[in-house]
This record gives sequence, C-alpha cells and structure tokens, in this order.
Amino acid sequence: MSKQKEAKEFVQKEKQRSNSLKSRLKAATTGQWIRAGIWCLIYILFIVWVGSFWWLLLLPVIFDAFVTKYIPWTWWKKSKNKTVLAIMGWVDAIVFALVAVYFINIYLFQNYQIPTSSLEKTLLVGDFLFVSKASYGPRVPNTPLSFPLVQHTFPVINTKSFLEKPQWEYKRLKGFDSIERDDIVVFNFPTGDTVTVNKQNPDYYVSCYYEGLNSLRYQFLDTQPTYEDIMAAGRKAIRSKKEEYGKIVYRPVDRRENYVKRCVGLPGDMFEIRNNQIYVNGVPQEDHPGIQFNYYVQTDGRYLSSDMQTKMGISKEDRHILNAQYDFHLISYLGMDPAKPIYHFPLTRDMYQKMQRYPGVEKIAIEPYELGGDVFPLGSGKGWNRDNMGPFYIPKKNETLKLDKDNFALYERIIRVYERNTLERKGEVFVINGVETDSYTFKMDYYWMMGDNRHNSADSRLWGFVPEDHVVGRPVVVWLSLDKDRDWFSGKIRFNRFFKNAKR
Repeated sequence: MSKQKEAKEFVQKEKQRSNSLKSRLKAATTGQWIRAGIWCLIYILFIVWVGSFWWLLLLPVIFDAFVTKYIPWTWWKKSKNKTVLAIMGWVDAIVFALVAVYFINIYLFQNYQIPTSSLEKTLLVGDFLFVSKASYGPRVPNTPLSFPLVQHTFPVINTKSFLEKPQWEYKRLKGFDSIERDDIVVFNFPTGDTVTVNKQNPDYYVSCYYEGLNSLRYQFLDTQPTYEDIMAAGRKAIRSKKEEYGKIVYRPVDRRENYVKRCVGLPGDMFEIRNNQIYVNGVPQEDHPGIQFNYYVQTDGRYLSSDMQTKMGISKEDRHILNAQYDFHLISYLGMDPAKPIYHFPLTRDMYQKMQRYPGVEKIAIEPYELGGDVFPLGSGKGWNRDNMGPFYIPKKNETLKLDKDNFALYERIIRVYERNTLERKGEVFVINGVETDSYTFKMDYYWMMGDNRHNSADSRLWGFVPEDHVVGRPVVVWLSLDKDRDWFSGKIRFNRFFKNAKR
C-alpha cells in the first residue's frame, strides 16, 4: 500500500473518530455542558408546565446545539464571504426574534389595540394594551404551526397565516387569577368560526338569518318557518352570492378575531337586563362610572359647537345630527321638534347631567330599544331586546341543566358547536349524540361580556355566551394612546393615558 493511500485512510479514520458521539462528548467544554444543562432544564420545566410531552422529541436538538453540534447551525460564521456573513447575520437575528415572539405571544403577553368605541370612557379607540396571557392561564395553541404577530391572514397577499393541521385540543395552563365580575377580558370572537371574507359585519350567522328570512318570505305565508329552515335557506343564499360575500372560510378558536369587553356575568349566574339595568341573581348591579348610553338632544335652535362636544368627551365618530327630512318618523316618535337641531351621541350619567344644564338644551331622550335590532338568540321569539333580556342561566362547568322548548335556543350552540356534540330536536324530545335526553351537563364555564358604551357595542347581547376556551387574557396596562380625532401637533398622543391601569 502506498504512503499516499495510507495517509488518506488515516485522515478518514481520524475524521470518523472525531465525528463519533463519544469523541464529541469528550471534546465538549465545561461551559458547554453548563449551558446545555441550564437550557435543557428550562425546556423540561416548560414541557411539564404545558403538559404536552411530545415536545420532548426536540430535547436532543437543544442538547446538540450546545454539546455534540452535529447540526451545523452556525455554518455561515465560517464563511469568508462578507455578503454571506452580513445576510446570514440578519437572518439569524430575525429567526431568533420570531421564535421568541411566538412563545412570548402564546404564553406570556401580546399587544392589542382598541379598534372601536365599545369600551369608550374606560378604554379609548387608539389605546395600545399589553394583554397578560398568564393572568387567567395561557392556552396551549389550537394551531401550533402559525406565523407570529399575525392573527389569521397575511396582509397584502391575503393568505392564511397558520396551518390547520395539527390541531390540538383545548388546554389551559395554571394562571395567577380567575375572571371576576367587571374584569375587562380579551377573547376570541365566539361566532367567528365561519367567516365570509368580503362581508364580515354582521357575522356569518346573522347574515344567514336575514338572508334566510328574505328567501322564505313568500314561501311560508300561513306558517312561521323554523329557525333551522331560515338558517338553511340563508346558507344557500350566501353561497349563491359569491361576489357580495366572497369566499367562506373556517377559523379555529385561537385564529378568530380578538374582542375586548367587560365581564358582567359569571358561570352559574342568573342574569337579566331590565331597562338597561343589569341584575345578577335578582340583585341590581352597580354600574361602572364609564357606562354610557345613546341619547337624542334637542336644542332651542342653537348648534352645539365641535369644541364643546370635544371637551364633553364625545368622539367625532359618535357625533350625529338628525336630518329633518329623512329622520322625520324617528323625530316624531321621540316627540321632538324637526325645526330645531337634534343631536345623537352617547353620554355617561355625569355627561348627561352636564348636558341637561348646558345653555340651549331643551330636551334629552334615551335612544329607544327598537333601534337596537334583533338580539341573541335569533329567531327564538322571546321578544327580548338589547335593553331588556332574560332572566337566563349562564352555564357552569359540570352543572346539569334541564332542557325544554323555552331554553333550547339559548344553549343549542353551546351543545352543538362549542362542546362538539350532535344535537337534534324532535318536538319535545332532544337527541344528543344519538341518545334521547331532557338534560345536559356542561363541559366548560361560560361568561357574558358587554361593552361600556352600551348602545354602540357588539357583545353577548348579539351573539351569546363566551366559552372559557375563547378567553385570551387580561389587559394590564395602556402603553400608548393615539387620538384619531387629532393630528400630531394638536394632541394626538394622549400622554395622560401612558401606563394607565387597564384591568377594570
């Protein structure tokens, strides 16, 4: 054998010996072992907390990154090409940041911006919040393979930001607190499971209901169509109007839109709204100071200045003035004079008292409940409205409720959709998962959420109960607040709201 061949074989053997697990373990420094031990311990504790031991499959990868180094994670650092070093340096930093953000958003906290005035006076449009996931316990994600910082759709390209598979079952980790009455809560939109892309307000189910009513208005002249008939006709109508409604998509729980409201009803409560007053277990509840309702305000002919309305705290999007010609019937119903200015905006109780004393104001009337439209549950025939509802029971985990024709409409979505049972009603008989029964035991806790801006809030009065698996977290603090009614040089930044407590 030639010396050249012998030398080549020797190099190969040495290379194999150096690549062996034993040699790599021997070559690892004390510092490498310490760092590997710390990160592996942290990772194991995380897995125990999460309770999903499938994540243990990644433990060898973490160990390899610090000790054995079979995977060349930092191959680019050995390159002599400055362009490669620069590009890969940025890629490495971005990937690390995205991974960090992913886990922070899921298990610790996320940013949330107030988009509407439903909590006006408490949380304002343009408030940016830190939402604590740990307060009520973070959820293990339903869709673990998702892009961080994007809820469900990539902007511009309009494609899904998550993979539908795998989908994990609901599990919530131990939190520091539990939801209490009057807490402000961020949650996923309960009826946002099915969405028509081109028309998302009203939601899919409300659109189905009204499209169904419109489709069947000439078919049931002598009898009233059932709720099932109406919804079936509505779904068919929406599918046929592709240009108006667009594509119909399904979204898992954790990929639905985030809403923020105040929790006014807890699991196990008997809840009622009577003339805009909330009653829990028959006891009237003290209103939060920020609670406001819509009012019509008639003056003696003078106009209310924009500056006055701003100082009063009425946002520009909430200011309206009635048109004597187009709003004639409403003005007549209110008993007001169409020849005088009539304003429409929300007022708190303090603002109402100030408005009563304001020069030129002659008459103030609260907005009639008839203008609030239909409320939950649609098609029930209960005659409820946004200002008068109930009483009804808010489901509590492991509690059993007797079902009847009067409460079926309230709980059928819980049984069928949120808790994934087959449900059929045959007259007075209920069939759940193929078994006839007259009762149901709830698997989750449920909540009743409402906005403080009571007449300008899409909340539980429209779409019903919020399941516990939809709860995202608790707003903790306002870290930035921008007034959309002002420019950068006239007070756009609300400095007085920085670090404001956002819990209640």
